[in-house]
Amino acid sequence: MSSLLLSLRCLYSLSSYVQCRGSLSIFSMLRPLPAGLVVLAAGKKDLVDLPVLNEDELEEQFVRGSGPGGQATNKTSNCVVLKHIPTGIVVKCHQTRSVDINRKRARDIMREKLDVANKGELSEISLRKKESILRKQEKRKKTNENLERKRLFKEALAADLKPGSDTV
Repeated sequence: MSSLLLSLRCLYSLSSYVQCRGSLSIFSMLRPLPAGLVVLAAGKKDLVDLPVLNEDELEEQFVRGSGPGGQATNKTSNCVVLKHIPTGIVVKCHQTRSVDINRKRARDIMREKLDVANKGELSEISLRKKESILRKQEKRKKTNENLERKRLFKEALAADLKPGSDTV
């Protein structure tokens, strides 16, 4: 019993040392987080308003995939078809060769589709897509303006260098 307490004390002191050094490891997880500290993840994980999937409402099948890959694709049933029974939404996922990863990704896609079906234009996915489209349009507009400015500059430069246009 005392050896267990001693090893826990060593791990706790080691966790404070690891945290002071700035690297994250399993030891830093032993120390409790201060109250009120919220850790946010980056990427799609910050979509907190997505609906929770009820496994009783899902129907899952494993079918053979299609597309490039030849024999490896045609002989294995690693394509996941997920159907949400109340809404009738069907998701087919064959992004990887792993059934487990395809199952997880199919559920993520299903959550996104259910969010869009429930909230419509106000869903977080739709809003992000609209923002992305607007950013692309602004970038394209800036690029076209820069190209037009360069074209006009070249025309003005060519007009100044023409023989016979002596302006003093």
